[in-house]
Amino acid sequence: MRIRLDYGSEGLEVDLPDERVTIIEPSFVPAIDNPHAALIAELRAPIGRPPLRDIVRPGQKIAISVCDITRAQPREAMLRALFEEMPGINPNDITILIATGTHRTNTRAELEYMLGHNILANYTVINHDSRDDSSLAYVGDTKTGAPTYVNRNWLAADVRITTGFVEPHFFAGFSGGAKMVAPGLAGLKTVLVLHDAKRIGSPNATWGVIDGNPVQDDIREIARTTGVTFSIDVTLNRDQEITGVFAGELFAEHRQACLFSKKSVMYPVDSLFDVVLTTNSGYPLDQNLYQAVKGMSAAAKVIKPGGTIVCAAECRDGLPNHGSYGELLASRPTAAALLDMINAPGFSRPDAWQVQVQAQIVMKSKVLVKNSFMTDHEIRAAHFEPVHDIGKSVSAALNAAGPEATLGVLPQGPQTIPYLR
Repeated sequence: MRIRLDYGSEGLEVDLPDERVTIIEPSFVPAIDNPHAALIAELRAPIGRPPLRDIVRPGQKIAISVCDITRAQPREAMLRALFEEMPGINPNDITILIATGTHRTNTRAELEYMLGHNILANYTVINHDSRDDSSLAYVGDTKTGAPTYVNRNWLAADVRITTGFVEPHFFAGFSGGAKMVAPGLAGLKTVLVLHDAKRIGSPNATWGVIDGNPVQDDIREIARTTGVTFSIDVTLNRDQEITGVFAGELFAEHRQACLFSKKSVMYPVDSLFDVVLTTNSGYPLDQNLYQAVKGMSAAAKVIKPGGTIVCAAECRDGLPNHGSYGELLASRPTAAALLDMINAPGFSRPDAWQVQVQAQIVMKSKVLVKNSFMTDHEIRAAHFEPVHDIGKSVSAALNAAGPEATLGVLPQGPQTIPYLR
C-alpha cells in the first residue's frame, strides 16, 4: 500500500506491505465553519469567568502568552479575536509573550509567520528567555519544592491571558492550559526541577494524564499562584484547522479541551506491534531531532519489547541550538549509561528530560530515523540508526521479526496517541 506521512512541509509518500498493517489515525473532526465567530462566541460566554470585555478596562497593562514556533497554534486568529473583545484597549498597553520555555528565541521571520505582519508591527512582542535572570522574578517554591521563577512582564501585568493549543503531551499529559505559564514563561531553574528525573520517570507523567501527573501538579500550582485572569485554548484537526474553542477560567476550560481532544486522538489497539512507523506531525513540529522524540514516544506506547520504531522527521534545524540535548547525548556511549547519569543524585542539566525519555525508548526498542538535514554520523551520535528508504527499512524490520510480524503506522505521529486497550 502507498501512504502519505506528515513530513516537513510537503509530506512523504512511502510504499508499505499490505498485510498485518494497522493505520492509526485520529478520528477526523471537521473544522468549525466560522472559526472567528466561534472564538468570539467563547470569549463572550466563557466557562467560569465573565465575558472578556467585562474583565479588561482601558489603562490596564495586559500580557498575553502564546506558543512558540514549535507548536501549530493559530495565534493570529486567536489574538485578533482577543483584540476585538477588548475594545478601547491601547495596543501600547498589550504585551505578547512568546512562551518559549527553554527553547531557542524565535526569529523575526518566524514571528511574522506566527503572528502576521500587522500584529508584529503594532504590538510589543517579546521572546521569553528562561536563561536571562534579569527578566525573571522569584515568587516562592511550590509545595514539592520547585523554585518558581517567572517572566517579569507577565507578573507585572494587570491582566494575564493564556492562549494555547491542546493536544496530548508525552510527559505533561496535555499541552495548553497552565503550560503557557510554566514552563512556557518560567526560568531555567524552575524548568530543571519541573522536568527532573523523578517527575519524568513517574508512570503518570505520560500522554493523556492530567490528574496525578507530578509534572502537571507543579505546573498548575505555579499558574494558580501567579494568577491567570483569563484563558483560551483551541483543538485542531490533522489539517491544523480549529475544531473546538474553550475559554474562561484556566483549569475549567482546559479540562473541557482535554476531554474533547482525548475523544479524537487517543486510539485503542488490541495488541502491541513488532514494528511501528511514526512521524512527528510534519513542520513545524518535526523541525529538529529534539522535538521528534515525541513521535517516538507515541510509537513506544504500542511497540513490543525489542521491536523496531521507524521515525520520519525532517529535522530542518538538525539538533536544537538550545539547552544541552546534543551535548548530553554525546556524553555517554549507550542509552543505559545516559539513564544512569540522569538518575544520579544531584544531576541537573537543561534538556535532560528529553534525553531521559529518549533513552527509555531506546532501551525498549530499536529506533531508526529518516531525516533530510542531518548526517548519518549525527543520527548515530544521538543513539539512533539512520535510514534513507522507509519502505525498505520497514520491510526489513518486519522480515527480521518473523512471518507473523505486525506493523502499526502513525502517519500524523503524535496527533494520534495509541494505547493498549
